[in-house]
Amino acid sequence: MAQVKMQTARTTLREPDAAAEDLLSQLGSDTPRLVTMFASRERDQHALNRAVRQRLPAGTRLIGATTAGELDNTGIHEGSVVMSALFGDFEVGLGLGTGLSVDAISAGAASIKRACEDLGVRQQDLDPRRFVGLVIDDGFRYKKEELLLGILEKCQTLVLVGGGASDANRDPAKQSAMVHVDGEVATDAVLVALFKTNAPWAALRSHWYVPTGEKLTITKVDESHTRALEIDGHPAAKRYADILGVSVEELEFGTPRGFAVRPTALRVGREYFIRAAWSPQEDGSILFANLLEEGTELELMKLGDMAGMTRSFFTDEVPRRVQNPQAALLFHCGGRMWYASATNTVQQLAETLKAAPTAAGMNVHFEIYSGFHINTTLTALVFGAN
Repeated sequence: MAQVKMQTARTTLREPDAAAEDLLSQLGSDTPRLVTMFASRERDQHALNRAVRQRLPAGTRLIGATTAGELDNTGIHEGSVVMSALFGDFEVGLGLGTGLSVDAISAGAASIKRACEDLGVRQQDLDPRRFVGLVIDDGFRYKKEELLLGILEKCQTLVLVGGGASDANRDPAKQSAMVHVDGEVATDAVLVALFKTNAPWAALRSHWYVPTGEKLTITKVDESHTRALEIDGHPAAKRYADILGVSVEELEFGTPRGFAVRPTALRVGREYFIRAAWSPQEDGSILFANLLEEGTELELMKLGDMAGMTRSFFTDEVPRRVQNPQAALLFHCGGRMWYASATNTVQQLAETLKAAPTAAGMNVHFEIYSGFHINTTLTALVFGAN
């Protein structure tokens, strides 16, 4: 039998050594192969890393990230550290790529190269049935699409899942993010944890939208390819506001009547990958979270049962896709939290985590799934037992 199991711990203690002692005492005396640490951004990440790394067995690997909120089966938390310990039939290689803002493609390529070397396998030999990549980047560099090109350049069938390290601070001028790889803590970086296992696993994603069949076309973009200047041949913000029946001032993502109610999605086969509009700009354009191409046709989605669809993901889809699910690493879009907060539904959303397998995760700054940069989604790497 091959299996991967998880134990979790959470602490609100502030002092790094005390926090590390609390977390590791909750995990017990067994030696895990990998520990994940999702820590609120305002903590001293370097001191926390040292305190945890000093207390872990030498052979246990450590990865982590700063968050905009921490997740476990008891709910969605703020200001804490959530840790998971993974045990069982797997090997893991870790890789860190730096300099995202200078050359994100090279940073992505370096991270997967180092992870493969750590695991002792060539990139060209990654069997997508036995290998899966977990990716956590500095989300505030906005380089997911470029770094994914680097990661997948030599192994295009490799499945990837993850999200962006984040910060609960909503002020763009003050936001920053960090990732942990063993004893190293870095910003402007991307980490890859490459798993090799014969245990059941799946990279999964869940959103709370349903397709409408209604479409729009991005007809003009700016030179950065992040702002839609025109939609369907009309000024972008005004056109989107007319579709929603609201004013341009109400469009901002996370507001009760804005983009989060009817986001756009890219249809790939039968899949809908949410690639939502983000913020209306003073010049009448719309800032999107992902890169845009002129002529791209996107489908408008509509809001479904937020808590109900998330609960069904855990109770129905996860067991259907993963035999005897035992462990789930969760990457939950910060935008989902904004909208849940605006509609007073955070508690209902948090309650759904009780239905998940043993889980640890974080609120992230945009998500990664199957080589795509997406948003407004919960992505997950789930392991089981056969």
